[in-house]
Amino acid sequence: MYLIVDTTTDPAWNLAVEEYLLTQRDEPFFRLWRNADSVIIGRHQNAYAEIDLSYVERERIPVVRRMTGGGAVFHDLGNVNYSFFDLKDRVFTEVILDALRALGVDGRCSGRNDLVLEDGRKFSGTAVCKHGSRVLEHGTLLFDASFDRLGRALKPRPEKFQGKAVQSVRSRVANLSGRLATPISVEAFMGYLTDSIAAALGCTPYAFTEDDQAAIARLRDERFGNPAWNFGASPACRFTNVRKFPAGLVEAHFELRDGRISGLQVFGDYFFTRPTEEFCARLEGCPYDRKAIADRLARETVGEYFSGISPEELLTLFYL
Repeated sequence: MYLIVDTTTDPAWNLAVEEYLLTQRDEPFFRLWRNADSVIIGRHQNAYAEIDLSYVERERIPVVRRMTGGGAVFHDLGNVNYSFFDLKDRVFTEVILDALRALGVDGRCSGRNDLVLEDGRKFSGTAVCKHGSRVLEHGTLLFDASFDRLGRALKPRPEKFQGKAVQSVRSRVANLSGRLATPISVEAFMGYLTDSIAAALGCTPYAFTEDDQAAIARLRDERFGNPAWNFGASPACRFTNVRKFPAGLVEAHFELRDGRISGLQVFGDYFFTRPTEEFCARLEGCPYDRKAIADRLARETVGEYFSGISPEELLTLFYL
C-alpha cells in the first residue's frame, strides 16, 4: 500500500485527489490530508438546505460537493482527514481505532458510519464510494476543530427548502485533543497517525508525478472547483420565504433546478404599478447566487413592481 501525506489544504484540490485515486489508479493507497475552512457536502445533498449561505459567503468559506454520500461537514485545519483506497470488502476503521487506542483514546463504531468516544460523542464520520473493483473509505477526525465556526456554517433552514435530498443528522461532537493524556499539536497527531498506520499496513511513501498533478488539476477545475457541481448538482427543491417590509408583506415561492430560479410566484399585500408576473418572468433562470440576484434586481425598476421596497430589501426575500 502506498502512503500519501498531503500538505495542500485547498478543498477542491483535495476532493479531486480522492476521485483521481479511486477512478484512475489501481494501486492501494492510504492518504492523510487537511482542508482549510470549508463546508463539504454529500453527493446527494441540497447545498442550500444544509448551510447558512449568508455566513459562508461573508466568511468566504468554500462549499464543495464530494462524490461520497452522507451529510454535510465543516472542515478546518484542526480536522484531519484520512482515506483508504483498495479492493472491495476491506474495512479500515479498526486500523484507525487501534492507532487511537495507543494514544489512550477508547473509540468505537456506532451506527453505519460514525466513530464515537465512550460518552457517545462523535469524533469521526466515514463514507464509502465504489468504482469497479475498487473502494474508497474516507473519514474525518475532529482533533482541534472550531465548533463555533462549525455551528455557524452548518446552520440550515430546512423549513425553507422542501425536497427529497439527503438531510444531515446533527450529532454531539468532541475533539480528540481534549482526550489525550499528553497534549500534542495537530501536526504531531498527523505524524503519529502516519507512522502508526504505515507500520500496520506496510506502506511505501508516494509522491504525485507531473501526470498525476495535471489530471487532478483538471478534475479540480472541471468539477470540484466548479459552482455548477457544488451547487448546481443539488437536487431540485421548493423554496418559500415571507418578508414583512414597511411597505407591505411579500411572499415568494420558486423551485431551484440546476442551481437556478424556476417558476417564481410572488404574493402579498404590496402596491404596484407593473404586473408581478412580468417581474417573475425576468427572474426566471437566474442563478441562485447573491450577486447574480442582486445584479438582476439592480437592472429592474423594482419600485414599479413593489412600491416603496428597495432592491436591497427585496434581495432578502430570495436569499437567507
